[in-house]
Amino acid sequence: MVPSHYARTYPRFSLHFPVIFGGTSFVGEGVLTNLSLMGCSVMCDRELLCGSDIRVSVLLPSQPSALPIELGRVKWVQGHQFGVEFHRLPFEARQRLNSTLRLELIRTLKTRTDERKGLDLFSENLSSATAASPPRS
Repeated sequence: MVPSHYARTYPRFSLHFPVIFGGTSFVGEGVLTNLSLMGCSVMCDRELLCGSDIRVSVLLPSQPSALPIELGRVKWVQGHQFGVEFHRLPFEARQRLNSTLRLELIRTLKTRTDERKGLDLFSENLSSATAASPPRS
């Protein structure tokens, strides 16, 4: 259940990477569904308890080793999906996370710019076609 007072500080990017996670008495696998500087959401085949401390390893594409989240806390649970707030990352992992998010931000902004250019071009073509059309009687 998502606490009513829960608010995100950092934007999350919709990404899909395999993850391995574990707590004191369990280990599981899932798919990361979004990622931010301070947390992520995971879809898996089990239900976790809100407030549980867990370790998470994110398998980022084109990287030789998993991104280790040494300590995270489950902040919300909705069925087989849960949100993790990152509490402890090694320095190197924080740098890799920052780099991944920076690349995703650039990709997102480029996509938005390209979509806007497409809309502007469509509007210009529509205006030209309307101006060139003879009036109907």
